[in-house]
Amino acid sequence: MPRPRPLLRAAARTFSLVAAAAKGIAMAEPESLRCSSARNRGGVQRVEGKLRASVEKGDYYEAHQMYRTLFFRYMSQGKHAEARELMYNGALLFFSYNQQNSAADLSMLVLEVLEKSDTKVEDEMLECLAKLFSLMDPNSPERVAFVSRALKWSTGGSSKLGHPKFHQLLAVILWKEQNYSESRYHFLHSSDGEGCAQMLVEYSSSRGYRTEVDMFVAQAVLQFLCLKNKSSASVVFSTYTDKHPSIEKGPPFVQPLLNFIWFLLLAVDGGKLTVFTVLCEQYQPSLKRDPMYNEYLDRIGQLFFGVPPKQSPSYGGLLGNLLNSLMGSGEEEDGAEEAHEDSSPIELD
Repeated sequence: MPRPRPLLRAAARTFSLVAAAAKGIAMAEPESLRCSSARNRGGVQRVEGKLRASVEKGDYYEAHQMYRTLFFRYMSQGKHAEARELMYNGALLFFSYNQQNSAADLSMLVLEVLEKSDTKVEDEMLECLAKLFSLMDPNSPERVAFVSRALKWSTGGSSKLGHPKFHQLLAVILWKEQNYSESRYHFLHSSDGEGCAQMLVEYSSSRGYRTEVDMFVAQAVLQFLCLKNKSSASVVFSTYTDKHPSIEKGPPFVQPLLNFIWFLLLAVDGGKLTVFTVLCEQYQPSLKRDPMYNEYLDRIGQLFFGVPPKQSPSYGGLLGNLLNSLMGSGEEEDGAEEAHEDSSPIELD
């Protein structure tokens, strides 16, 4: 009689492992809805023990299929918390054995539980998602898909582009990876002006030209203001100018652009259009260093000084679509939001 093929043997092993784990679950399942969560946790621990043993033996494929089978079993029974915990711990286990594909798949199942259950958006869960993100291969398409889905779930019906806390966690992870551009994007949609400033000091010192030291913070301040985040704009400016080794203590500063930003923050607090207009006129030589500065200032004029929006967008086509996709975050007042929708988009990448 011919010997079974390797694939059939693997399928047989998977079936036996799933059957054994399912038996463990059946024994651990509460006999009534009044059973304690401690008993449920005990059942999960016993199942995890079987799965861990399978992974430690190198039976990655079988263990992965086992996790998926148990996931759908728990979901069909409405045991969302148990399914989420099992998939999260399983993902961490696979990451520890450098099984990126299996770990990423279980990470996506964690998100599936969150999407299909009424799990509240809380810091603890956001930190768990950030942990999974940090362990994924930075260059993998799975990481991009994961963070996109996680940000969407984290909105909770409020922030359009994701929860500020989650953005802050992602920004710090990307900062540690020295992915400064992506880190800056997420800092902009967080409320961590101090962290953003510290990252920008490192970014400027390691990647920028000495002559552009003022431009790093100017861009960040203008973008924070475009998102109507005055508090973070002020913090990022004061922290950056205080901590950057190439900037002399001020104000006033040696760099005219830094003086402009300082005056602009004061003008925003005052809200007087004449001050804003004169300020922009006087510092045009500095503002011409980056063609986007005047676009940012158009937006800021609309949001803080009552300047009417432009009749037509400055950009169209692909660039216009990109700019539109990068704006619209933050909880704005009704009037500001209306002005935001009617005015031209601004680049924040």
